Amino acid sequence: MMRASTIAAIAAIGLATPVTAQNAAPALTGRAHDLIAVLNGTVTPDSLFSSTFLAQIPAEKVTQIGSQLSAAFGKALTVADLRQVGPNAAKITIAYEHGTIDMDLVIDTDPPNQIVGWRIHPPSAGTKTPDQAIAALHAFPGKTGFVVAKLGDGAPRILAGSDTDRPLAIGSAFKLVILAELVREANAGERKWSDMVTLDGRELPGGTYTQMPAGTKVTLLELAQKMISISDNSATDILLTTLGRAKIEAMLPVVGVSDPARNRPYLTTLEMFKIKGTPGGRFTTPWPKLDEAGRRALLKQVDATPISALDPQLFKDGKPILIDAAEWFFSPADLVRVMDWLRKHSESGPGAEARNILAINPGIGRSPDNAQWSYLGYKGGSEPGVIAMAFLLQGKDGWYAINGGWNDPAAAVDVARFATLIASAVNGLGK
Repeated sequence: MMRASTIAAIAAIGLATPVTAQNAAPALTGRAHDLIAVLNGTVTPDSLFSSTFLAQIPAEKVTQIGSQLSAAFGKALTVADLRQVGPNAAKITIAYEHGTIDMDLVIDTDPPNQIVGWRIHPPSAGTKTPDQAIAALHAFPGKTGFVVAKLGDGAPRILAGSDTDRPLAIGSAFKLVILAELVREANAGERKWSDMVTLDGRELPGGTYTQMPAGTKVTLLELAQKMISISDNSATDILLTTLGRAKIEAMLPVVGVSDPARNRPYLTTLEMFKIKGTPGGRFTTPWPKLDEAGRRALLKQVDATPISALDPQLFKDGKPILIDAAEWFFSPADLVRVMDWLRKHSESGPGAEARNILAINPGIGRSPDNAQWSYLGYKGGSEPGVIAMAFLLQGKDGWYAINGGWNDPAAAVDVARFATLIASAVNGLGK
């Protein structure tokens, strides 16, 4: 759920010089299909990639790339096309649930024919003016919102937008407020990025820390990096619990969220899973009807429900579930204000680490189209029926923020279509 990081993983990566072989076509086909399992995280990269490759692109990075692709395009399904371009090289197309990705593949000539070269090609986003992006968004089903703002000493100045104040479900972009509370505490001297968190063994949603035993220690910095860069849900819930829900809720008006009450209680990702995924409508039926006090009371039952009670097929059919009620709701203008708060409070001092964190996954592949941005920070979010993309950008003439969102309670949104459109607006701004 909520893997919202997006096209950043589709940056070109390539290694190794092709070597010769008499007939590598069957091995190429086999390795291309094997790659599906690695992209989906069910097989470790060590079993497929050569040690030479992994010495330059570590297994953890390959796994991260797979997670980011999944966040943007859903599950990798099959090899839609394979065209051999050399004795041991091929151009392949991987079909995902919400799009296709072109890749170059090079394998070793000797068994077990491990992958020695791999390059991922980003979809061509091109460039669009903000007005062109807005016009395209109007054709999308459901509800959309979009805003471009110039950032300075005062409040953000909106340059272009459509439904800028419309509240939308934002998926994992909610994690920006957790980062903001970390920045506040770091700048106030209440915490250090190097502070250790000791895992207590409680149930966690999927992510890096799900299977780690109680007593494992991890720094706040590592948790924040994974929460933002790969939208790690386990890292997110550890941080929300460590910092405290009350403190994060108190940050909502501070960072500029216009309707804090709608976002209280501020859910963990696992709580959201349980509300939507506990069978029999146990929580989906009452939750939309409750006020804040009622939701807080019901949340005690939600938290007491074990993960084992969840529907194992949750979200797998791609149908939106309660996206108008059980989510996190920010308008495009809200997310611009959140990004601006993070910018202003990361200029110097301990909070400056936040800029590094936001830039790990820039949301779109670097290209000549967006070379005007010396800094590109990003956080996105998605689930069936929901996608949001929020950017913090620095150009020669100052700072900008761009945010786009799309909700459709009737059907899964086309993540690739939306992401490509917003990327084209990021690329086109200033041109």
